[in-house]
Amino acid sequence: MKHTQVFAALFAVSMMAPVAGMAEAMLTDDKGMTLYTFDKDAGGKSACYDDCAAKWPPYMAAADEKMGEGWTSVDRTDGTKQWAYDGKPVYFFAGDKAKGDAMGAEMGGVWHVIKE
Repeated sequence: MKHTQVFAALFAVSMMAPVAGMAEAMLTDDKGMTLYTFDKDAGGKSACYDDCAAKWPPYMAAADEKMGEGWTSVDRTDGTKQWAYDGKPVYFFAGDKAKGDAMGAEMGGVWHVIKE
């Protein structure tokens, strides 16, 4: 292999490597679906019901489930439980069809992908 080909290959690989501190990992559920927060939620309570919840399904929690650090559950008005991360209720976006999709990112300036 010629030196120019080696250089080109090394350059291409280096461009794919993330730069430290520049990229944060998106939080996903165990199926790889992206998780979001909503700016209109306040005080650990969800403001997303009815049509909103159809587009932004809450990440539901069973009463006896436990998650890692930063995760809690919050009560919804219908008596079910929803996961919260750092005190903020967590949602999916109905437009995300495959793991890793983040079609709802920054939608309306109020929906945000949760990042580590």
